[in-house]
Amino acid sequence: MLTRTWSSAIQGIDACTVEVEVNATMAGNETVVTVVGLPDAAVRESRERVWSAIYTSGFLPPHGHTTINLAPADLKKSGAAFDLPIALGIIAAVDGLDPERLNQAMVVGELALDGTVRPIYGALPVALHARSLGLKHLLVPAENATEAAVAKGIAVYGVSHLLDAVRFLRDPTALPEVSVDIDALYGTPPDAELDFGDVKGQETARRALEVAAAGGHNLLMIGPPGSGKTMLAQRLPGILPRLSLEEALEVTKIHSIAGLLGRQTALLTARPFRSPHHTVSDAGLLGGQALPRPGEISLAHHGVLFLDELPEFKRNVLEVLRQPLESGDVTISRAAGTVTFPARFMLVAAMNPCPCGHLGSLQRQCRCSSGAIHHYRSRISGPLLDRIDIHIDVAPLPEQLLLERRHGETSAAVRERVAQARARQQARFAGTTVHCNAAMTGKMMDATCTLNQETRSLLRFAITELNLSARAYDRILRVARTLADLEGADTIDARHVQEAIQYRSLDRQMW
Repeated sequence: MLTRTWSSAIQGIDACTVEVEVNATMAGNETVVTVVGLPDAAVRESRERVWSAIYTSGFLPPHGHTTINLAPADLKKSGAAFDLPIALGIIAAVDGLDPERLNQAMVVGELALDGTVRPIYGALPVALHARSLGLKHLLVPAENATEAAVAKGIAVYGVSHLLDAVRFLRDPTALPEVSVDIDALYGTPPDAELDFGDVKGQETARRALEVAAAGGHNLLMIGPPGSGKTMLAQRLPGILPRLSLEEALEVTKIHSIAGLLGRQTALLTARPFRSPHHTVSDAGLLGGQALPRPGEISLAHHGVLFLDELPEFKRNVLEVLRQPLESGDVTISRAAGTVTFPARFMLVAAMNPCPCGHLGSLQRQCRCSSGAIHHYRSRISGPLLDRIDIHIDVAPLPEQLLLERRHGETSAAVRERVAQARARQQARFAGTTVHCNAAMTGKMMDATCTLNQETRSLLRFAITELNLSARAYDRILRVARTLADLEGADTIDARHVQEAIQYRSLDRQMW
């Protein structure tokens, strides 16, 4: 008997349809099982898991030759998520489950030998894909049910055992439909453990982080050890606006596919913060493996990628950031295929001014030679620095500030100003894919960054004296536009440009 059901495979951050066909001939005494459709080792091993799960659940596996086809045949199938649809197809071929009901459902899940259904990766993209196909039901492991239920418009059912799925196909009322209150998820206040109010002093750095957050700009902090660079960076997500529902779905999909979504987490509503160690490889940063998985820059999508001790990263690792910083995505090509992951993130980096970290310090003397300092700084290429909008110096705190109580402005107060500036930008760029000043195109800059004669003269002087590149000039204009948005101004004036130039400290130091 021939049966069909639907399952799904992950490609990039989206799911694609896989039709699971089971043909049990029920002829002969010798049991032969063949899995075709470009399966990997995990899919081929499903024969043993499925046969054991069917037998321990009280069903008799079919005798004779059973062929399992995963279509389309030219799509690489990987993982154990096809166990459950294969098992249901076999049971339907032997025990006569309702083929129409089976054909209206998408099914994913890994089976244990006793029939228990284990969780999978990528339940949310599978649910969104099933909804787009117009299917009525989605059967997923119980631990993935709340995640999948975020996709409104399709009935989601969580199954803990193979028998639960069989009972559902015989009687759809046997399992309760899983639902999630998205408004309640957004009603949960963000984690306030890391607050800007904990930062002592550093008013210049705090202002720079507020500007970076308001316009989505990349930021580099240069300062000696212990000056608070890491502390400031960790508090940056707390002043960013909450994720929109569309952004939250994208972030959740990426973390689900990477296997980093908590089993009790239905939707990520907080901006991600990723801080990889400086020993990370270029594949770890971009994404890799034979079947590409998201890397650190994709896990930081719509959030912050923090690179501490920037010069300690390998040169080839830093250079791979150049293209994603411009395009907002990364394309990975492997033998199994080519996938594109989103990577629209804020790059925040920190470094010491020299190898010992005390160049320019009034408390401790720098012992580095000029050659050592030059070699240390040259680990960061000029093209990468050009793509960082804001460079600031973070000085060590004086003694009197260290002894004072913390009384800085809280993250909530700063976030309110940032949200207002972002709202102005979203209104300005309505109807486009651009949501912040850092991503403006050239035409958008011509339309929104008009300059008067005084401002033009100031920029002309800065270009001549600092020998700025065309990209650095664009970065200054974008930051100036953000400074105007923070003030609620419609036009850019000289003081906005002056402050934006001050945020190019490496250019002013003739780096």
